[in-house]
Amino acid sequence: MSPTALTRPLVTSLIEDAVTAPSMHNAQPWTFVCKPATGVIHLHGDPLRRMPREDPDHRALHLGCGAALFGLRVAAAHRALHPVVRLLPSPDDPWHLADVRFDATDDADSELGGLHDALSRRHTSRFPFTEERIPPEVVDGLRAAALLEGCRLVVPGAWHTDTVMELVHASELFEAADEAVREEIATWTRTGAAGEGPGTEGIPAYAFGPRQYDVTSPVRDFGAPRRVPGRASARFEKKPQLALLGTVGDTPEEWLKAGQALQRVLLQATLDGLATSLMSQPLEWPELRSDTRDPSSAIGFVHMVIRLGYGPQDQATPRRPAAEVLSFG
Repeated sequence: MSPTALTRPLVTSLIEDAVTAPSMHNAQPWTFVCKPATGVIHLHGDPLRRMPREDPDHRALHLGCGAALFGLRVAAAHRALHPVVRLLPSPDDPWHLADVRFDATDDADSELGGLHDALSRRHTSRFPFTEERIPPEVVDGLRAAALLEGCRLVVPGAWHTDTVMELVHASELFEAADEAVREEIATWTRTGAAGEGPGTEGIPAYAFGPRQYDVTSPVRDFGAPRRVPGRASARFEKKPQLALLGTVGDTPEEWLKAGQALQRVLLQATLDGLATSLMSQPLEWPELRSDTRDPSSAIGFVHMVIRLGYGPQDQATPRRPAAEVLSFG
């Protein structure tokens, strides 16, 4: 198949869909370079948006960029294009994460394109979920979504869930004792105070959600160190429904695969009527991360703790406009 012509309007619309992806603290650590002459879009990680204290090896940065890459694939399939992806195409440039070529086809991936509607609907929800249990067939569908991207989604049993919650509590104590981590988080939160970063990135106060009366659910409290006027408190679900996304290996290529699997799972969950939130806090500390996995599972390394359930979807967090993250060369 011959590459399709990459016009500016087409590429801009593809990128607008791609950047709806989640990323750590909504840092949006990606840039795209379109080469119309070759029909390729290059995806790069943005080193200016890395988090040296919380993400020193750039694993979370790769996850976010992988999620954006999957959104780009969904956007292409929705437009009857076939995306051909090459991961880590430049061994000498670790920030060059992927190349994507688009072929016009009469046989686009309808399953992939069918996720398009969820791109704009998927939002992280830090609000309470109900205690309603998710049907097994829905969970099986989310597991299958992860497998399609070469990853595993494990639903922990009771003891494992308790272990994960203990690790969440431990990570909160680690974070509270580390001034550098707290300062890094403050860089990416927006409370309306003077001197904060642009309103097109980071986590705004409306997305903090309420404070928990009892910390029964793994929701990171971005408003804990500061006073946010009018912020309410609420009781969260007592039995959180969690899923752990992981891979066998722990390399940049595996991280990019995990990011794509993460977005696929989240989009499928959105279509299934589920609300979702992400918890990486215990995975940011090497001394805690290894304990999040179930020794009996096929997962070698956990990359994300996903909270699932029925509840409010919350508002969308802001995104930088395509013009800021896309260039043509």
